[in-house]
Amino acid sequence: MGKALMVLGTSSGAGKSLIAMALCRIFTNMGYDVVPFKLQNMSLNSAPSIEGGEISRAQYLQAIACRKKPSVKFNPILLKPEGNMRSQLIFMGRPIGSVSAREYMLSRKEELFSKAMKVLRELKEKHDIVVIEGAGSPVEINLKDYDIANTRVMLHVKAKGILVTDIDRGGSFASIVGTMELLKPEERDAIIGFIFNKFRGDKSLLEPGFKYLEERYGKPTLGVVPFISHRLPEEDSLVEFPRVKGDLHIQIVRLPHISNFTDFEPLHWANGVDYVEKAEDIEGDLIIVPGSKNTVEDLLWMRENGIEDAIIQAHKDGSFVVGICGGLQILGREIIDNVESKRGKVKGIGILPVKTSFSRIKRTNSLKAEVLWDVARGMVVEGYEIRFGRSRSERPFSIIREVNGVKTFEPEGGIGKRSFGTYLHGIFHNFAFTQRFLNFLRAEKGLEPITLEEWSIEDEIEKFSKVVEENVDVERILSELGVE
Repeated sequence: MGKALMVLGTSSGAGKSLIAMALCRIFTNMGYDVVPFKLQNMSLNSAPSIEGGEISRAQYLQAIACRKKPSVKFNPILLKPEGNMRSQLIFMGRPIGSVSAREYMLSRKEELFSKAMKVLRELKEKHDIVVIEGAGSPVEINLKDYDIANTRVMLHVKAKGILVTDIDRGGSFASIVGTMELLKPEERDAIIGFIFNKFRGDKSLLEPGFKYLEERYGKPTLGVVPFISHRLPEEDSLVEFPRVKGDLHIQIVRLPHISNFTDFEPLHWANGVDYVEKAEDIEGDLIIVPGSKNTVEDLLWMRENGIEDAIIQAHKDGSFVVGICGGLQILGREIIDNVESKRGKVKGIGILPVKTSFSRIKRTNSLKAEVLWDVARGMVVEGYEIRFGRSRSERPFSIIREVNGVKTFEPEGGIGKRSFGTYLHGIFHNFAFTQRFLNFLRAEKGLEPITLEEWSIEDEIEKFSKVVEENVDVERILSELGVE
């Protein structure tokens, strides 16, 4: 039987996801068979699993850190907010309904908790270490009786716990003390120590606080992790949408149900991006309509707020327009949706020669495709799809050559005048494609070409994890776990 380590946080955004990821990689590099686990995640940033299901990108990243294929077993419950206090409920990678917070708390949680615990026990039986990530704070008084993602999991599988706090925000000692005081005695006993995350400054100045915590709770500070510059996705619940005008003015429409906005990280690093949500702000050299959890509702929001007309006018005036997944559907001529919004036939913006109808079966796959668009014709790109929509186009953007490693031949996306749309999430993480696209736009504007620095998620995981390893007492953690 393997051991379980739970990474809890004093708040959302404390850094649980990345600390858990780092521990996954550190233990794996030491030769242990490690897997990640998070019982329940609420996120609009999701990714495909090896089974063809859908999991949070945090557990996808942690799986890579463990050098494992991402599995639905690592994130049994995924809640994808739909608006109006409702969420799509995904269990073991598959949508099983739409629920309100109250419906979920009172009618589904116990059933799903029991099933998820069976999955976790199986992971413990098959692997040396399971690194479990908590959710938000484990001691919110109004939620604790309903909380199935934190200490209840820890006690159920007799896991040891680490409490992580973000010292960059300030108030870390108070947040640790507050959390420890609100934990039940048996929960407090399971905590083996604390990690202070995102520290900038002289560590010796923290020593009186460490001494206080150890005297009060008998728990050591296991490490102080410095503020690390990285290109790894943070928890999306606290994401800040930037407004940066680079040499190219790249605008992304901040839809009410925007999803998978990690798609645009390379554009932010290479140039800067400007998230906009008002019609009067639409004026970019490049305007992108991103993915959406509720495509038709977001299209109608754009229509009602004048953003649709503003994009059409900007396009006429020379702006290049791109749609990713839901954005592709929105920019097309027609959507038939009896699944997500149930509004039936809805007229699209009409910039792309695409018609879309929604299936009740969600496609969740890793893809490899050959680009047909003239500027990047013949380039092979990789990405993933998570969609109910099925689109037909007079001029497809690419030919899908592989689905989950299986060869195929399937047109996808669409090309219009100074526009294209694609279902490939992550297309801009293909740096050769992004460099060529940006340099095409830069040449039109009379700007010098740029060279994008290529990097891999693997390199970023390794770099981040090494810093954590240097600043955390890993041997103490393993000793507390009882791992040989």
